[in-house]
Amino acid sequence: MKKKEKGFKVSEVVILLVITCVISLTTGFLFSTAIKKLKNSDIIFSDKSDDEELNEFINNYKYILNNYYDKVDKKELLNGALDGMLSALGDPYANYLNEETSDTFNKQLAGVYQGIGVEITEDSDSNIVIFNVFEDSPADKAGLKPGDVFKTINGENFLGKKGTDITSYISSSKDSNFNIIVIRNGEEVEINLKRENVVIKSASGKIIESEGKNIGYIKVDVFAANTADQFKKALNELELKKIDSLIIDLRDNTGGHLTTVEDMISQFLDSSHVIYQMQKKEKTTKYYSSGNTTKKYKIVLLGNKNTASASEVMIAALTEEYGAKLVGTTTYGKGTVQELINLSSNSEYKFTTKKWLTPKGNWINEVGIKPDIEVELSEDYKENPTEENDNQLQTAINELKK
Repeated sequence: MKKKEKGFKVSEVVILLVITCVISLTTGFLFSTAIKKLKNSDIIFSDKSDDEELNEFINNYKYILNNYYDKVDKKELLNGALDGMLSALGDPYANYLNEETSDTFNKQLAGVYQGIGVEITEDSDSNIVIFNVFEDSPADKAGLKPGDVFKTINGENFLGKKGTDITSYISSSKDSNFNIIVIRNGEEVEINLKRENVVIKSASGKIIESEGKNIGYIKVDVFAANTADQFKKALNELELKKIDSLIIDLRDNTGGHLTTVEDMISQFLDSSHVIYQMQKKEKTTKYYSSGNTTKKYKIVLLGNKNTASASEVMIAALTEEYGAKLVGTTTYGKGTVQELINLSSNSEYKFTTKKWLTPKGNWINEVGIKPDIEVELSEDYKENPTEENDNQLQTAINELKK
């Protein structure tokens, strides 16, 4: 009987993600049950150590505290030291997250937060622009739209300010009601809304009918903490409608929680199937599906150069163990896993602790997964994004009709 490996210790967080440059207007909660917490006492060791480098660090730490001409914030000193150590690793995925960036990072992966329900970015004129509006959020119901530029909130001017300014204002305001004026197509539009709990919809499904075939389609935007439940619900609804085959769209999905993608892969494979392998130092461990049955219908996955990390875990498992096909372009190629450490200051840092391998033992880092059918997205779709112009999607549909 194969040994079944499932999940990770509560003290260990495994996150597979390529962070996008979008700021969410959120006030959420941290994954306190899934993040290793380190107190300052865990990090500042005693004077007696056999490690010469550690002793030198401690001696210099104390010297700076005792001899700097002005007051020293110990937490800031420690955070600066951590930032420097992480930079010295040469790890492209290791970085220090201050309280603000850590909060945004965690809320994106939580999938549930309190806010108004928009993602924002900054334009070339340093204005705060709505990048995305979450479905059924206060912003969606009130009529905010992508492309809207924030001018004022409750009378306070936000033109020319940073995204973190507006994020902090929305999240920390004692008043949960907001009067917002945005600039839309050169005109001012007034919007009134209330800050509420928002659920990010990260997995949604539909039926595509083509030549008498019922093809299921599920788009997965990120592997957040609640994505697996949304995915399972969408899949069950499609299967009740007697789908003949399934398309899973992972284009521009940069990753998320490994445990989430484990649960989603297990919807398709029984427990005899390896879904990935994990390598730490010299030890490699195989992880098996927790599913009870293996599906029978055909599956095609859609991917592109921004399909990364946990998305690549799903593609590798379903192509190597299920026989699914990948349509699109070669994926990003992120074959490493990061651990997230929470500090007492509410800041965090993450660094690479493991490699993940495909079920067959391949390491796709900086290589990516090549598609079975390579299709570049057409210019027609970029200019007019419709289902009919989506030549990658249409290729997947045609492949499933064979």
